[in-house]
Amino acid sequence: MKISTKYILASALSGILIFGSGCSDSWLQTEPTDQASNEAVLSTTENAKKAINGLCKLMSMQHGAYWDYFANNGEGTVIQYYLEYPGRDFNYPLMSPGWSVIFNNKFTQNVTSGYCAYPWYYYYSIIGNANTVLANIDAAEGEQSEKDYIKAGALTFRAYSFFRLSQIYCDSWKESNNGGSEGIVLRIDESTGDMPLSTLAQTYEQIYSDLNQAISLFKANGDMTRDSFYGTSAACYPDQNVAEAILARVALSKGDYQVALDNAKAAREGRSLMNVSDYKAGFYQNNSEWIWGTFNDAQETLYYGAFLVVFARNGYYATNQHYHVCVARDFIDEISDSDIRKGLFLHKGTFLPEGKTVEEVLDTQTSSMVGMFAEGDDGDEAYANAEEYIKANFSDMTETPYNAYTSLKYACEGMPGIGSIPLIRSSEMLLIEAEANYFLNSGNPQPARDNLIELNKTSGRDPEYSCDLTGEQLFEEIAKYRRLELWGEGHSWLDCKRWGIAVVRKSFAEGGNYDASVSGTFGYKDGVCDKTFWKWSIPTGETDLNEGL
Repeated sequence: MKISTKYILASALSGILIFGSGCSDSWLQTEPTDQASNEAVLSTTENAKKAINGLCKLMSMQHGAYWDYFANNGEGTVIQYYLEYPGRDFNYPLMSPGWSVIFNNKFTQNVTSGYCAYPWYYYYSIIGNANTVLANIDAAEGEQSEKDYIKAGALTFRAYSFFRLSQIYCDSWKESNNGGSEGIVLRIDESTGDMPLSTLAQTYEQIYSDLNQAISLFKANGDMTRDSFYGTSAACYPDQNVAEAILARVALSKGDYQVALDNAKAAREGRSLMNVSDYKAGFYQNNSEWIWGTFNDAQETLYYGAFLVVFARNGYYATNQHYHVCVARDFIDEISDSDIRKGLFLHKGTFLPEGKTVEEVLDTQTSSMVGMFAEGDDGDEAYANAEEYIKANFSDMTETPYNAYTSLKYACEGMPGIGSIPLIRSSEMLLIEAEANYFLNSGNPQPARDNLIELNKTSGRDPEYSCDLTGEQLFEEIAKYRRLELWGEGHSWLDCKRWGIAVVRKSFAEGGNYDASVSGTFGYKDGVCDKTFWKWSIPTGETDLNEGL
């Protein structure tokens, strides 16, 4: 199937968007989508609210255009397949041999593949609908403050989507010749004509512009909150904190550290770090720390296409298929035992019998069985230890053949994988502050240390944490806690990309736990960047139909 931005954007609102009364409630459609005009749909601010709801739903619904390839579900699919699989900390032992082409990013140049096309299709769907809202909202019936709040939301969605496209289909800023390399098709209106690629610098300029305008509009209507405006506490709706958080991410990726620092601080105002109890609860339900997230409940289940079907410790795959997602062994085993986040993984301290080695109790050879507990007395004892640990700490799980190093971070509220997922949390903003402070204050390491202490010790996540590091060791400490805090949330591959470092996955023989099909060093060889690992090609659905390319 060939789908170009020309046709994705032309179908805005009347062809793609599904309107609803709230992220958490039933969907409403007042006239057939093939007859509804954009002007009629957006004739009032009440209808325009539903358009923003539709944008929220695009981020957490199945998109049927590529069903033949995989169960796509918006942000969950992007996080899983594009941002975690090719990273350095996510392991999927039973599935990785069959998925090695995705883990190792061997499909990035396969321009006819649905894998290559899906993020392009998905994010331009959001952009097209956001553009339609922006083109029509000024003429809508309603208060100006409501129009401004809706406009700010649409700008936030558009900026986020432009940024995601640049992260997946473009060079990192580090490799872009200061933004001179190719960007994306930067369409900011309802036009459908041929259009060339912008530069990456132009792409970032537009993203900054959208977000700054959104923040200004949100601030000008500061008496409104997303709870009061949309009538729900769902974290799927954009607000000022969301726009500031996205701008902090964008600025960090560009090395614009003062902007990153300022916006990260602003983004976590009113969004306090979750307590220890909430941290262990499973990351499927909005809490004080969630700045932005998708929404999913039993009324809007994605069935077996949901993110938590795969990632949840009590989801369908873990419970019925015994497919457990895991963390990198060499990383997690080095984390302090006093850190509660280490306990969200089945690390060696949870299963290893006294006097035994990891290699003695696990299958380290059999492809797709790597990391399972070995047959025999030693393996049985290790499994019994793991089972005891899980029963004592995770009552929502049932007994199943576990992998060592299984993730226990995510849970779901119901089968097969019902639950929301976080997109941006205050913890990430603290880590952005730490990294920005590191580069802005090379002669004074204390601000970055203070950020790490607030994240780790003050929060209760590691009561014994302290930091007196300087220089490169301090940067490595920041990177370590990004890996730990944000595991499974879509940062692993992107962090390596923007830092310009290789993805290294170790086999058991090297002290890791990856199957031979996905172990190795990726992205850089002898200091030379392999751009095919870091950048997906524009799909033929765009290049064949957009003569501007």
